[in-house]
Amino acid sequence: MIKAGIIGSTGYAGNEIVRLLLGHKEVEIVWYGSRSYIDQKYAEVYQNFFQIVDAKCMDDNMEELAEQVDVIFTATPQGLCASLVNDDILSKVKIIDLSADFRIKDVNVYEQWYGIEHKSPQYIEEAVYGLCEINREQIKGKRLVANPGCYTTCSILTLYPMVKEGLIDPHSIIIDAKSGTSGAGRGAKVNNLYCEVNENIKAYGVGTHRHTPEIEEQLGYACGEEIKLIFTPHLVPMNRGILVTAYANLKKDVTYEEVKAAYDKYYEKEKFVRVLEKGVCPETRWVEGSNFVDVNFKIEPRTNRLIMMGALDNLVKGAAGQAVQNMNLVFGLDETEGLMQAPMFP
Repeated sequence: MIKAGIIGSTGYAGNEIVRLLLGHKEVEIVWYGSRSYIDQKYAEVYQNFFQIVDAKCMDDNMEELAEQVDVIFTATPQGLCASLVNDDILSKVKIIDLSADFRIKDVNVYEQWYGIEHKSPQYIEEAVYGLCEINREQIKGKRLVANPGCYTTCSILTLYPMVKEGLIDPHSIIIDAKSGTSGAGRGAKVNNLYCEVNENIKAYGVGTHRHTPEIEEQLGYACGEEIKLIFTPHLVPMNRGILVTAYANLKKDVTYEEVKAAYDKYYEKEKFVRVLEKGVCPETRWVEGSNFVDVNFKIEPRTNRLIMMGALDNLVKGAAGQAVQNMNLVFGLDETEGLMQAPMFP
């Protein structure tokens, strides 16, 4: 059995990692890390685990944890993983980091967008960007994986085949994205109170959202040049889900069959990316609780643009599910192990 430890297990993403790993036949969780709930029973923090998890929460001592486990998941705010990791730890365990600490290859870009000093830039080059459908071979066996962001995962997977195949002008991309409130984390914030969120939808981080450089960097690799795009996120009064609607200018006249063939080229054999039937738009309710991403497109001939759409669960494929998928690849397991739950509805 692979022994796993989770730092930040009482956040929403950490809690989702616990749920998924409890259904994984190859993994045993031995460390439920939580700085806020040390010595408190995990099932008291999340009552859904009553009589399922008997363990108490422990601290975030990565040095001690590395002696006890094979893999560490860090579901923590930006900066923590980078401040804890070192050569000794990386010689003993695999780390899958759900923060942005190792996603962006240019440390100056990271520090500019996140407003903090990077504490271990020497590991940035080594870290592999853990978007499994694109970097599968690079992830296998690696000791440090940078788990992508939720908006980023949905945006990249929605756009990637079109950018890679050169069907759209990457400099014309506009991404309109919407997220449920769990994407903001479990911390108490006035803007996330029920009365502030309910019966409302709002844009935020307009022109400044931290996932922007991550999307630009990864799509830039796909088209082989540096790109700039517009990314605008919105907060929607629902618990889970990301919906992306992206727009870009077509480089040439295309048929439905040509665009569909490009999507199928990259996703036909993928277990977790579902290219929908013609005319069917992705919806968050049809991916909730699952590791699936639904994508589709519409050609807009009047303006010579392509409309690309994607939906995923921000806590699963957008965070914890992708982290487990990365772990499976790192350890040479079946990539789908512990992740084939059907979406739940209603």
